Amino acid sequence: VIGHPKYKESKRIAIFLSMPDEIQTEDIIKDIFKQGKECFIPRYKSQSNHMDMLKLSSAEDISSLALTSWNILQPSDDDSTREEALDGGGLDLIFMPGLGFDKKGNRLGRGKGYYDTYLERCMKHPCGKPYTIALAFREQICESVPVTENDVPVDEILYEDC
Repeated sequence: VIGHPKYKESKRIAIFLSMPDEIQTEDIIKDIFKQGKECFIPRYKSQSNHMDMLKLSSAEDISSLALTSWNILQPSDDDSTREEALDGGGLDLIFMPGLGFDKKGNRLGRGKGYYDTYLERCMKHPCGKPYTIALAFREQICESVPVTENDVPVDEILYEDC
C-alpha cells in the first residue's frame, strides 16, 4: 500500500479503522502521518446511511475515539471540532473495506450504503471523486458480487498476490 503510486501522490487520505476480520490499517495510518499527509476516518450515523470523513490529528488520536455499538472506533456524534473532508479540500484517496469484491471493482459492503452515498457527495465536491482502493484478503475476491444501481465500483482492489 505505502509503495502504491496513488498513495504516494495523495495528500488527503480517508481510511477505515479496521475491525478484527478486516485488513489491519494501523500501520498505514501511522505512515500517513509519518509522510505528513492528512488522515480522515469515517463517522457513521447509525439511523441512516450518512457517513462523514473526519480528520485525525495524529495516529495516537485514535485512542481518544468512542467505541460504537458496532464495535467500531469513531469520533463521537457531538464532536464538532474535526474537519469534515468535504468541507475543506476534499479527498485524494479513499481506502475502503468490504466483505467481498469481484474483479470488475464491485464491492459488497455491510448493507447500509455508507461509502456509496459518501462517494455520491464527493462527486458534487469541486475536487471531484477521489481514487478508491479496496483492501481485501485474497479469499474475499469472488467471481461476482450482487450490485444495485446505487453501488459505486472501486477503482482498484489490493489483495495479496493481485
